[in-house]
Amino acid sequence: MSEKLVTKGIVLRATATKEADYILNILTDSLGRIAVVARGARRKGSRIAAGSELLAFSELVLYQRGNWYYLDEASTISLFDGIRQDIELLSLASYFAEMTECVTAEDEPVPEILSLLLNSLYALDTLQKPQSIVKAAFELKLLALSGYEPLLDGCAVCGTHNPKEPVFDAQQGVLLCKECAGHGGGGLLPLDAGSFAAMRHVLFSEPKRMLSFSLSGETEKRFAAACEVFAQVQLDRRFKTLDFYKSMKIDN
Repeated sequence: MSEKLVTKGIVLRATATKEADYILNILTDSLGRIAVVARGARRKGSRIAAGSELLAFSELVLYQRGNWYYLDEASTISLFDGIRQDIELLSLASYFAEMTECVTAEDEPVPEILSLLLNSLYALDTLQKPQSIVKAAFELKLLALSGYEPLLDGCAVCGTHNPKEPVFDAQQGVLLCKECAGHGGGGLLPLDAGSFAAMRHVLFSEPKRMLSFSLSGETEKRFAAACEVFAQVQLDRRFKTLDFYKSMKIDN
């Protein structure tokens, strides 16, 4: 057996394989996103079972053989039990995990993204922040940390710092005032002062204060729509977990 490695990480995806094993996709703090074989994790009484669950955040003891990491021990730090007990929250958290997997590369540490994911799950699990606000903030900040940060300093055409009737161009990732947006085409989303301020706050505030605001009514809807459309347009893919989450919202 090779030298053991100790790291912390969260399970983004768990795929059952063989009789009782999992192949885990884990975002770690020191190794980046890695694939890990969890032998016997599905077996009753396995000491690594809890740490092999989706969204389990643990201290992990790994060893490497060839191109694969193997899970030797897992001491769970948080299982986000409040999320697991609510199918709607679990579907939203699964969307966060799928998005995170989409934007991260193997073996490249991204501590800011790991921190964002953990803080967002904590906001749902313990702080019980509104789902739509946590979701929108996560989408926007994740895209920014992944190299897709939108330009919200002012209108991209005339330079007005605080347009009275701001419009967000999700395709170009820029802010426009209503006059410069003109009639436009697809991807132009109307904002208001509150939703625009919320987007700026998410991008520029300290990580621990990212969700220290509240919105309601039409302002909350505009904030949520702008962030979701921006993520969809920039990443150019559908997320099955998002579709499932939306179906759960409709059912409820």
